[in-house]
Amino acid sequence: MTHIVVLGSTNMDLVAYVGRAPKLGETVTGREFRTIPGGKGANQAVAAARAGAEVSMIGAVGSDEFGTRLRSGLTAAGIDTDLLRTVDGPSGTAHIVVDDEGSNAIVVIPGANGTVTSLSPGDETLIATAYALLLQLELPLSAVTAGAEAARRHGVRTILTPAPAQPLPPELLAATDLLVPNEHEAATLTGLADPHAAAEELLRQVPEVVITLGAAGSLYAARGADPVTVPASRVRAVDTTAAGDTFVGALAVALGEGRPVPDALGWASSAAALSVQRPGATSSMPYRTEIDAV
Repeated sequence: MTHIVVLGSTNMDLVAYVGRAPKLGETVTGREFRTIPGGKGANQAVAAARAGAEVSMIGAVGSDEFGTRLRSGLTAAGIDTDLLRTVDGPSGTAHIVVDDEGSNAIVVIPGANGTVTSLSPGDETLIATAYALLLQLELPLSAVTAGAEAARRHGVRTILTPAPAQPLPPELLAATDLLVPNEHEAATLTGLADPHAAAEELLRQVPEVVITLGAAGSLYAARGADPVTVPASRVRAVDTTAAGDTFVGALAVALGEGRPVPDALGWASSAAALSVQRPGATSSMPYRTEIDAV
């Protein structure tokens, strides 16, 4: 079984479902409200666990009720939370509006995630046991960089989702093996709207890139190889929240099992397609048997 370590955020998603998202200064009436465990780190951890990996989570939750629920949710998913610390104060939250097209707008408040500024005792030892370390940008960059550098020291593959998009320090890029932005994040990082051009530019900084293209699938590029585009399944989206995290978690599992890149991308795309047909973040993520059946 592939062992994956996730260094990342845990948030409680506060989700409002509406016919259409309000414009600035406007109030609309929603039809439903849910609290669903999420956070990009926790999302990727659950996605990888359901896809068949052994998963360990490094990060922080608060001392509030949300923190208790977040930890218990990860544990129920079979994820090792021994190094998920509890800190005084509130847990991270994500305030999400989902419209009838399944599109979303999100405001993230870091809470406990903001206290993870470096690695703690035991973190590097755990990272060293993994096939891959999954990273995102909802923790302070100092911790993300420290995790990537620790992985590099031990020959562990680093897979970075550069979201929320922001300038990346050279030392983080130097320790990144595979960068997985969506097309908007790739454009923000490079200033290039065309995904193929953006991928070519990103390969100047990292050896491999996967750009997710939503309903159009995904684009893989690596130094010294021809790019590969894999289409996505045609489905009706209910909620696209965490579709990218589902893709990354499943992709890490597929790569860890030695699948060829096109097959791994297709399998991950199937997982993401299943997730967008269901509401919520971790609540929408498919199990391995479901992905295999697509």
